[in-house]
Amino acid sequence: MREASFVKRNKNKWLLFENVLEKKEQVSPDKLSDLYIEITDDLSYAKTFYPQSNTVLYLNSIASKAHQKIYKTKKENKNRLVNFFKHEFPIQFYVYHKQLYIAFVTFLFFAIIGAYSAANDGDFVRLILGDNYVNMTLENIDSGDPMAVYKKMDESSMFIQITLNNIKVAMMAFVFGMLFSVGTLYVMMQNGIMLGSFLYFFYDKGLLWESSRTIWIHGTIEISVIIIAGCAGLVLGNGLLFPKTYTRLESFKRSFKAGLKIMVSTIPFFIVAGFLEGFVTRHTEMPDWLAIIIILTSLTVIVYYYIIYPIKLNKLKVNGE
Repeated sequence: MREASFVKRNKNKWLLFENVLEKKEQVSPDKLSDLYIEITDDLSYAKTFYPQSNTVLYLNSIASKAHQKIYKTKKENKNRLVNFFKHEFPIQFYVYHKQLYIAFVTFLFFAIIGAYSAANDGDFVRLILGDNYVNMTLENIDSGDPMAVYKKMDESSMFIQITLNNIKVAMMAFVFGMLFSVGTLYVMMQNGIMLGSFLYFFYDKGLLWESSRTIWIHGTIEISVIIIAGCAGLVLGNGLLFPKTYTRLESFKRSFKAGLKIMVSTIPFFIVAGFLEGFVTRHTEMPDWLAIIIILTSLTVIVYYYIIYPIKLNKLKVNGE
């Protein structure tokens, strides 16, 4: 959408908002909050498509003036969290699909490298996964229960431990972005190689299907959100590498805030992944069709929320719907 069309389509709403701020018109606190959310959405859109324009300066000005007034007249909107996940975050995340793609390709590339290395070096799997894990898994295979590792700990303890560990890995992928994105790419490399060697290890034992249908019950979400955390790290790193018209410090602040929002979006998914690993994955006796449904449902939710839905919202924005 051309900037002139964008302004024309929304100017009445902006003028109403200005009039309310200047006390020329009155609306309810709920209406004011709704207007504020729309203004910030418009500001986000303008920053994306008209970054150096007067429209951005204007919207930024009225949004800043509005913040204090809103929170003087109304307590924190009970739906603020819902609005963040439903509208605010996905419409902004659309801008970072390129970084998501880079994180995904990097992870996939090193997963292939991990599998290839494991296939050509008998000691590689032990180097990556550790002797203790490999020996334990070989014992489990000999005893007829290759996935017994998921049954060692009680459900609740495993849920908590796995969730915290996954969040730790994701935070590393994000924070290491401060090393000009190289740190984030290293975390993607490390985890990609680990996954590739892990899958090849079971393939080599003739257990690829059994291991895959088990680990991807939780791993579909777990691996996906680690990659998304990698996207957040690249957003952070790119803010340092490419400050554009901002000072490097200001660019860092903006990219850190954007990356942090991406990280916040992953928390519910990490909880779900931890729950699945702690309470569901251990049931290796479940039928294949049920495992497949869980895996496909998880993949569909991730792809829709982080890829399809942001595209859809931005198309609606362009069309003024």
